[in-house]
Amino acid sequence: MAQLFPPSSNSIVKAAFAAGALVLCLAVWVAYRVERTTYFTKAGVACEQPVPFSHKHHVSGLGIDCRYCHVSAEDSSFAGLPPTRTCMTCHSQVWTQAQMLAAVRRSAETGQAIAWTRVDRLPDYVYFDHSIHVRKGVACQTCHGRVQRMPLTWRGYPFPFHMKDCLACHRHPERFPREDAELARLSRGFPPGERGHAAALAEHVRLLTDCYTCHR
Repeated sequence: MAQLFPPSSNSIVKAAFAAGALVLCLAVWVAYRVERTTYFTKAGVACEQPVPFSHKHHVSGLGIDCRYCHVSAEDSSFAGLPPTRTCMTCHSQVWTQAQMLAAVRRSAETGQAIAWTRVDRLPDYVYFDHSIHVRKGVACQTCHGRVQRMPLTWRGYPFPFHMKDCLACHRHPERFPREDAELARLSRGFPPGERGHAAALAEHVRLLTDCYTCHR
């Protein structure tokens, strides 16, 4: 009986399977790397807002604490957005006719809330509680980046809210204390050099890496 394929066909088929597996692995690796780029994460890309609010001016310049506007950050799972009356506490006295604040004045007159564009958002299948993190001394910048230096707000580095980033912090919380006094207004985080407190939390926090902690 005549042989349909030469013996070399076996080697060709094996090489084809190996090449296919290599291409598949390469495609998965490329997809993973691309998905981490700013094109998808939007990290470092300023969001357009109805009012060009500057954290750099209000926090670094005027020294306003984050919790003055984000009042529920210490007591709720959601940090919250300030109502217009919070803005008007100052802007009924200063910059009262500034064109860039027209939307704020209109909101105060009509009672219609300002439609801010949300910068950071976790998927619906992820549970996150701001209050427990703030109370345990996690600085805002750990997840949101150097907000106090942002003239316009963007998703901060290095955390574009990937699971591996959350796990990294939970597994080694001692690596993420507050490092300098500049951050004091943004969180009651660890004072400079107080790594011992963070280390004491490490063992407890490492226990919170099971799936149910975040995926309830």
